[in-house]
Amino acid sequence: MSATDIAKSVDVNLDEIAAQAAEITEELIETAKMKEGQILVVGCSSSEIAAHTIGCYSSKEVGQAVFDAIYKVARKHGLFLAAQCCEHLNRALIVEEEAALRYNLEMVNVKPQLKAGGSFSTAAWNGFTAPCAVESIKAHAGIDIGDTLIGMHLRPVAVPVRTKRNAIGSAHVVCARTRLKYIGGERAAYQK
Repeated sequence: MSATDIAKSVDVNLDEIAAQAAEITEELIETAKMKEGQILVVGCSSSEIAAHTIGCYSSKEVGQAVFDAIYKVARKHGLFLAAQCCEHLNRALIVEEEAALRYNLEMVNVKPQLKAGGSFSTAAWNGFTAPCAVESIKAHAGIDIGDTLIGMHLRPVAVPVRTKRNAIGSAHVVCARTRLKYIGGERAAYQK
């Protein structure tokens, strides 16, 4: 069964899932008060969006639709997007080379594909101007679509963000922002 057949078999509406992805991304960016130049990490299971078990029915079309929607919103806000690959690439990330250089990220030699990396990261590789892979980052906020476990790529103090929408297609969505660590003791004063 092709990815298109899979998408059709579960009635996945690509325009609808793109709209859902854009809505969640906008809400997270606003809630997290993200600033231009910060990193938004996204893990995405196209299988879960299409009501299948994670990693079993990757869909190029679903991954592309979600990537296009999220990337458009991220660019509008001047953010770097980091696309988390699947476990077969050790959850490496696809970023623009500019982000890797700005944040001093160590690049690795791998190129995602549908069954090794996933549809979302493959769409990112093909959609970025100068894509590269890195092993890890410390992103400022993140979106986990389909329980892909992005926590390892967030800065140390992650705070859950409850968005109005908590699903894209059939995939569960969890969002997080990060905050600075509080240090000091009872005499310390903190910024708002």
